[in-house]
Amino acid sequence: MHCPFCRHTDTKVLDSRLAEDGATVRRRRSCARCERRFTTLESMQLTVVKRSGVSEPFDREKAVAGVRKACKGRPVAEADLQRLGQAVEDSLRALGAAEIPAHEVGLAILGPLRDLDEVAYLRFASVYRAFDSAEDFAKEIDALRSGSVVDGPAAPPGPAPTGAD
Repeated sequence: MHCPFCRHTDTKVLDSRLAEDGATVRRRRSCARCERRFTTLESMQLTVVKRSGVSEPFDREKAVAGVRKACKGRPVAEADLQRLGQAVEDSLRALGAAEIPAHEVGLAILGPLRDLDEVAYLRFASVYRAFDSAEDFAKEIDALRSGSVVDGPAAPPGPAPTGAD
């Protein structure tokens, strides 16, 4: 860590605390050369590995944008979408891996979306799980009614239309 004042590389951590609901570590540091103090914020960056093999940083807003499309015309508030985005990010961080396959992002969205709005859930699931027929919808609706989860195929190859990829 370079001192932001004198660029010296020898700095000492004086104090470490969790910040932002535990997603970030705040460190108070002191420079060995100029003795000035400064604060750093450190967070683990989640990386999404797409089906094509390309990696990109996780973007909560991109995931929320896909859900927003599924919620179009539904009584879902923007604050609800932001909470869903935070829940998705928290669940992905809880996996403990720095690299997350893109399909895991979709799976992390399905649970909270199901609780938020069933119609939006069906819309999102129909695209994410690539429903081919009315029977796929019927199975998913039966699962919603019974409270069980339908194991469907992973997202189809190619770009995901949900924005979660």
